[in-house]
Amino acid sequence: MDAVVTVAVELVNRLSAGEARGRAYQPPTGDALTAAVSAALRAGLRGSREVSAGEAREFGAVASSLRAVFDANAAGDTDLAARRVNELLDRTGARPTLDKHDGEPWHLHFHGRDNSLVTGWAAGCATGLAVVLGSSLHGRLGVCTAPRCDRVYVDTSRNGTRRFCSAACQNRVKAAAFRARQRDT
Repeated sequence: MDAVVTVAVELVNRLSAGEARGRAYQPPTGDALTAAVSAALRAGLRGSREVSAGEAREFGAVASSLRAVFDANAAGDTDLAARRVNELLDRTGARPTLDKHDGEPWHLHFHGRDNSLVTGWAAGCATGLAVVLGSSLHGRLGVCTAPRCDRVYVDTSRNGTRRFCSAACQNRVKAAAFRARQRDT
């Protein structure tokens, strides 16, 4: 599940417009989009193949659906987040299958209604988020709380107190707080 949740985070952060680390962010287009999607898929699975330009564009819609889950959960609306995951599970026709590949033992995969790369990954990501939302770990899906950043993350820290998408955003917030304290003295 870690791999598909990691891919979900990567897809959302690479393919959704918004703000990242204090700057406006627009998802890549053309060849850069294809490279970004391929990199996102490799983040969760060794040996993932390169995607086509058409598949890369389709992943944009998947990222949008996944983003809605993170946004709802970060806003404290777990019910809405669960509905969004259920919609994606239904749309993809996610079904469990035991697979054995790349010298690994049998393990659980979730495939989509068809065997396309996009539907398969969408089904897997939705299932991974469903597992997290359906457990006591649902609060570990988040949206960065730094100003001018809306990138998503999964909190894998021991104490579950992560609030930022990256060390860069955490450092920006700490530096701003330090400067504010210095002005006040």
